[in-house]
Amino acid sequence: MLAVFSLGCGGVSDSHTGEPVEDQGRVAPEDVSPPGPSLRRLTRQQYDNAIDELFGAGLVLPSHLEPDEVTDGLLAIGSALTTISPRGVEQYEKASHDLVGQAFSDDERRAILVPCEPEGVVDSACAEKALEPFALRAWRRPLGANELAALVRISDDASNALGDFFAGLQYGFAMVLQSPNFVFRIELGENDPLGDGRRFTDHEMASRISFLLWNTLPDERLMEAAERGELTTDEGLDHQIDRMMADPRFENGLRAFFSDMWTLYELDELTKDPTIFTHMSPDVGSSAREETLLNVIENVVYEDGDYRELFTTTRTFLDRKLASIYSVRAPAREGFAEAHLPEDGGRRGVLGQVSFLALQSHAVNSSATLRGKFVREVLLCQYIPPPPSDVDTSIPEATDSAVTLRERVAKHLEDPSCSGCHELVDPIGLGFEQFDGLGHYRTREMGARIDPSGELDGVVFRNAWELSGLVAQHDRLSKCLAQTALAYASGHSVTDGEESSVEFLDQGFKSMDYSVQFLLKDLIMSEAFRKAGVVQ
Repeated sequence: MLAVFSLGCGGVSDSHTGEPVEDQGRVAPEDVSPPGPSLRRLTRQQYDNAIDELFGAGLVLPSHLEPDEVTDGLLAIGSALTTISPRGVEQYEKASHDLVGQAFSDDERRAILVPCEPEGVVDSACAEKALEPFALRAWRRPLGANELAALVRISDDASNALGDFFAGLQYGFAMVLQSPNFVFRIELGENDPLGDGRRFTDHEMASRISFLLWNTLPDERLMEAAERGELTTDEGLDHQIDRMMADPRFENGLRAFFSDMWTLYELDELTKDPTIFTHMSPDVGSSAREETLLNVIENVVYEDGDYRELFTTTRTFLDRKLASIYSVRAPAREGFAEAHLPEDGGRRGVLGQVSFLALQSHAVNSSATLRGKFVREVLLCQYIPPPPSDVDTSIPEATDSAVTLRERVAKHLEDPSCSGCHELVDPIGLGFEQFDGLGHYRTREMGARIDPSGELDGVVFRNAWELSGLVAQHDRLSKCLAQTALAYASGHSVTDGEESSVEFLDQGFKSMDYSVQFLLKDLIMSEAFRKAGVVQ
């Protein structure tokens, strides 16, 4: 077990009208060269979602499993590079037995999992009838005869030793969950019978689509489509994408994608000094994440709108905690409700929300560098190298001659070893300086007036309101989303052999009014998503 764990375009339909999209001069790249496939470990959220799908919601999920790791800015890429330690193998084993034990102790759940009555302590036929559909769903593919026989044999041996059919059957179910076939996404591809190179198989496509759009296991209809060979055809793929985007689980997939891209999961660990930020409380992080994700869901699912509007809209969704930070009236007594922010509040869009302003700050103060770096790296996909190990990155304390952050970070812009990078990020981050380290609006810092003006790639802005508009119109914003979506969906950083695919996706994204729904569908239909690299 430990040895195995250590392994490391057709036409697209317009989601607005259902009619074929004119490519408007787009030419699908013919030279797509993805790297060799890798085994992607389920993220913690994917593992939890899969357990809910297999057993039904309500089980106590494991709290101690191998942690997710970020690579090149994404957990999705880190999942393809992480292995499992010996301690991690033990944790997965313990979790599998605990989860199966909980499920079997519930008569209703057990009746669904075991659709037969055993005729004795050992009943191989009944065990097979229970194990085969469960393993098919968990492993996202049909079982080989030897695999199914091994699971039945484990269950029979355990039932015989324990003198109880159901107690023994739990061992077979637990083995399904311990298997690398469950814990890892095994998508290796096959030789393409219709052309040169390799493609992902129908069942691998089912897994790829489902984890991208729903962040969980394929459902029965998707598995049936894979069994019929429909997911390697344009028509079958097109039909399933439309069905899955109309399903409520599409919201879960969007939440996972934007949480990974914008590092919203880090809000679970948000810490601020409450003596400095009096609005801080343990629920700020979760509220901030929900505000941003509700805006994403409204834009993408309910409006199928323009992605750029996420950075310019004054509409948002607030609870009482966030309303107090934004100094506006709470739109509802309990929970979240739609609200419209006033222009004199200085904030609009994602870059005016606590999720960005508080997360890209320090525990005791704001950070022009972190905020500017986020815009450059995450929204515009521009690489900012880390500082040299021997350079002091601390910000000088305020003095009578240097009160505001702008005055204090001027040191970075004067130091030749720092200025190259800080000139790219600090002027952007200083544009958000009218928001403190929690996101509360202010016009002064320690009595001195804050100057939030600056420029973004040669275009001048007066404040964060105007800066958000410049980011929304930046020529790199749409291409960066296309690049990040491809990296997230494929589990690896975009390579030179995939650059033409990014250009193709960006062109379609722009031509369809920056619809994220269209971008995701265009991505799934593309060769970049369907074509497999050569197994090394």
